[in-house]
Amino acid sequence: MNIISWNVNGVRAVVKKDFFESIEKINPDILCLQETKAQDDETKKALLSMEGYHGTYNSAEKKGYSGTAILSKREPIAVFLDMGIAEHDAEGRIQCAEYEDFYLVNVYVPNSGQKLDRLDYRKKWDADFLAYLKNLEKKKPVIACGDFNVAHKAMDLKNDKSNYNKTAGYTQIEIDGMDNFINAGFVDAFRQLHPDEIAYTYWSYRFKARERNTGWRIDYFLVSASLVDKIKSVSIYSEVLGSDHCPIGLEIDL
Repeated sequence: MNIISWNVNGVRAVVKKDFFESIEKINPDILCLQETKAQDDETKKALLSMEGYHGTYNSAEKKGYSGTAILSKREPIAVFLDMGIAEHDAEGRIQCAEYEDFYLVNVYVPNSGQKLDRLDYRKKWDADFLAYLKNLEKKKPVIACGDFNVAHKAMDLKNDKSNYNKTAGYTQIEIDGMDNFINAGFVDAFRQLHPDEIAYTYWSYRFKARERNTGWRIDYFLVSASLVDKIKSVSIYSEVLGSDHCPIGLEIDL
């Protein structure tokens, strides 16, 4: 099974680029999108030409903001939206697709804000999201994928020292949050297979960051430990353009 995750930074914008060609080439069995920035009907319309996929969408109450989508060749048993916690559930950030042998959670984790004004909220989100995943894991193994908005280690971003505790995505609170996922038994699939590889999934649109490869690895597959032996490969498609993030892929025997 080939699962692809991609923060598209606006689904209506990305489909005007080489989105469909890129996806056709990668040929995912399941495609998880984050930051669709569109209402459900707008996302559905933008992705209409993706035949052979069952689509489910979760948009934010605020228009043109956040939002997630799952497109799956194999129809899920069920799809659940959000965490079930009112303060987290207005921004269309979570979808959980249930399959026979696992849960797939598509997530767009909140950014802590330019002035770190949402850092306290982010700390609570991380704790509640971990509890949500562990609750799912009681029933079936979990694959959580998406934009986690954190570089976990110094090697996961280009300029670690100048960003530490100053920039959203690389504060100790956010690093601790990711530590908690790992300590709770979830495995960073890319690091499991590529412990020393420097690779990024996000580049700012400013300062020619992508050209210079001044990036961050903030998009992840976190998998239940019981699934680790089934992982065949984890890919970062840094050559695929169209967004400030690139797609990431998990090939797994399921």
